[in-house]
Amino acid sequence: MTETTCKLWLAGGLLTQEMEKLIVCVHKRPDALFRLICFPWAGGGTSQLAQWGKLFNDSIEVCCIRFPGRETRLEEPFAKDMTSIVNEVTNVLLKELKEKPFAFFGHSFGSYVSFAVALHLKEKYGLEPVHLFISEGHAPHSEGFRALRSLPVSDIKDEEVIAQLQILGGIPSELQPNEDILKQMVLTLREDFAVLQTFLFEKAEMDIPFSCDITCFHGSDGEVHDVQAWQELTSGDTSFYELPGGHFYLLEPSNQTFLTKHITRCIENAGL
Repeated sequence: MTETTCKLWLAGGLLTQEMEKLIVCVHKRPDALFRLICFPWAGGGTSQLAQWGKLFNDSIEVCCIRFPGRETRLEEPFAKDMTSIVNEVTNVLLKELKEKPFAFFGHSFGSYVSFAVALHLKEKYGLEPVHLFISEGHAPHSEGFRALRSLPVSDIKDEEVIAQLQILGGIPSELQPNEDILKQMVLTLREDFAVLQTFLFEKAEMDIPFSCDITCFHGSDGEVHDVQAWQELTSGDTSFYELPGGHFYLLEPSNQTFLTKHITRCIENAGL
């Protein structure tokens, strides 16, 4: 084996390791025409969104981003800012994103991360998703987002954070009696929120970053989000859907069915 071949082999092995660390793809479909990359909420992992793969047809492969500081990355330090997350996702996924059309789905904190990654891909590489799906997210240049960034989450007691998560439906019933898991969940949420506070997007006059369509979803019983301003961020179409439920409406099986069918239709139509 030549020195050059050896370096290429090592680089390929390291890239595979990075991919396995960052990406969870439960239902692999290497022959799929499209990829749907999912970005989870603050404090969350990949267990729910990674399972979406079984709900989609063979034309779409579903992957979920695993942020540092949780699951198999529990021993890694949390990301300190949005830039570090964006750079990791871009560096690891760039080759795959160039191979075939892709779409992003992000829920809450994940909606802002997906937007930041999409923005970086467009500005640096001229790549953009065929569709951007935003769930429970303010437009990143809106007053709603600025208000969210200013919330003093680091000053709120753990008990209050847990109580609010329970109200929102963000803690599975089987985990509620486990104090260690709840403590880790609160820590992870605080760290994710600290990342969110490092992200600020200012929209310049007449500067429209995207041409892809954007769809915004939210729960009817949840917080009212400043979503109309998403229309200012793309020259494509923007649509809005309200589904029954609160902040975690997307965990309801009936809503998952709607999301799956709608997302599939949007992605496949984008490929026509």
